[in-house]
Amino acid sequence: MTKFGDMSLNEFASALASDSPTPGGGSASAVALSQAGSLACMVANLTIGRERYKSGWASAEKSLEIGRKSMEMGHDLADADAAGYDAVMQAYRLSKDTEDERSIRKDAIMNASIKASMPPLEIAKIALELLRTLPELASNGNSNAITDVGVSSLLASAACKGGLFNSEINLLGIENEVAEEMLNSVVTMREECRIIAKEVMHIVHESLSR
Repeated sequence: MTKFGDMSLNEFASALASDSPTPGGGSASAVALSQAGSLACMVANLTIGRERYKSGWASAEKSLEIGRKSMEMGHDLADADAAGYDAVMQAYRLSKDTEDERSIRKDAIMNASIKASMPPLEIAKIALELLRTLPELASNGNSNAITDVGVSSLLASAACKGGLFNSEINLLGIENEVAEEMLNSVVTMREECRIIAKEVMHIVHESLSR
């Protein structure tokens, strides 16, 4: 099977537009994460080593580190998200003719759903890691690339919120400690994402209005 990261932009867009349920929103969120990381790396590289922005070198190094992580893991997580969904569908196809089969199928669906919620939650976690570095990059990085930090933030925010959506939908209706803990994480991360993304947008708009 072709990995999403090996596809051209046109090939991935066509796969996303097809009537196949995978790739879907989770994989698209992972690709957005990779692009957010790439832009953050670009701004960091335009900052580090330039004397004028020396005060921003340290923050740029942080963005560069997490940006590279986002780039490297984004496409792998796109594949993992699709594989998780496929495993849930396989569980739903299990036989349910007898009581034993119905019990086995129910457990299989629950376990597959919890596992499927993990890749999109990881997408959200890394996107949030990246977002946390962007206010400083926007404030102290290369001012000529301030809007690129803004776009990186928009993409990271989309990746985070999209990952959280896809994690949450897999956990709905599951009543156990693991699912409850993950759903609590979803709520907390969504709020932090909202706050940081808003902060970056404020910094960008302020810079443009000077």
